[in-house]
Amino acid sequence: MGYSCKNRKVEKMDGIETLSISDTTAVSPDKVYPLTSDLFTADPSAHVFNGRLYVYPSHDFESGIPEDDLGSHFNMMDYHVFSMDSVGGKVTDHGLALHIDNVPWAGRQMWAPDAAKKGDDYFLYFPVKDKDDIFRIGVATGKNPEGPFSALEKPIGGSYSMDPAVFMDDDGKYYMYFGGIWGGQLQKWDNGKYIGEDKYPEADEPALSPKMAMLAEDMVSFAEEPRDVVVLDEKGKPIVTSDNDRRFFEAAWVHKYKNRYYLSYSTGDTHKIVYAIGDSPYGPFTYQGVLLDPVLGWTNHHSIVEYNGKWWLFFHDSSLSGGKTHLRSVKMTELKYHPDGSIQRINAYVEPK
Repeated sequence: MGYSCKNRKVEKMDGIETLSISDTTAVSPDKVYPLTSDLFTADPSAHVFNGRLYVYPSHDFESGIPEDDLGSHFNMMDYHVFSMDSVGGKVTDHGLALHIDNVPWAGRQMWAPDAAKKGDDYFLYFPVKDKDDIFRIGVATGKNPEGPFSALEKPIGGSYSMDPAVFMDDDGKYYMYFGGIWGGQLQKWDNGKYIGEDKYPEADEPALSPKMAMLAEDMVSFAEEPRDVVVLDEKGKPIVTSDNDRRFFEAAWVHKYKNRYYLSYSTGDTHKIVYAIGDSPYGPFTYQGVLLDPVLGWTNHHSIVEYNGKWWLFFHDSSLSGGKTHLRSVKMTELKYHPDGSIQRINAYVEPK
């Protein structure tokens, strides 16, 4: 999610406006496909179910709440599910999948969701603040990938913070990755206990990490205590707090490519999507580089999925709303790998109309 709007330097290279970035190897995508222009969507989680591509985004709207650094103006209240049978083809909005009024324990702010399938059942995972204004991760179940979904009476035990992302490994085990700092409250937790105040590591100490846990067979509880997902630098040392260009902020996502695990995430206040590679879903993951440069709008949040023999990157920006940071729109473009398994860096920045 996002918190405050920050300006980024724009330079002209060969007469073309481009973001000022230290690494000039980023390429413009061949084609970018919008998800929808009928409503504002953000934080897309994409999956293939039954041969069809489904997207589970958050639903932005103009709530009228003033902007602040904790993201109070991101006061989303429901979810819609979208699907398509070809990228660039017709996109179906399946309508309301879940509303905050139908989540018994919820207080406010339904942020970035994700979904999973096991057997004939579908699970929608979502972060929302409870009645005490503490982010927890809830689950809703359904018999169809588009919903509607029915929320459980309580959030997942031991869950906290935001941005749940569920990865199914080749052996059929499911893992949830979650967490986000600032408005996501990750810095308010210590060893699974809510301390209610910000507690960050020192600048030269290992940065706050996303959390992860294997899901239990029921898919609505953890099979183990959540643990840190450690990201290492090129020397095998944990990324430190002061390394804003590489350290985790929010939006963890895991996918598998050629038998290796790719953890990607947003650096938040430096607005990039970066990635790291490991040999286990538990990590550790070694930092590799940037896969998506900053987009228009303060936030950057993504997902990665294989569909019809190609890999696709889903992300959002604020171009449809003319740059309003809290009114975003989901887009998708092809994600390409180099022969060594590294990912081609993309710059999809678009000026508002």
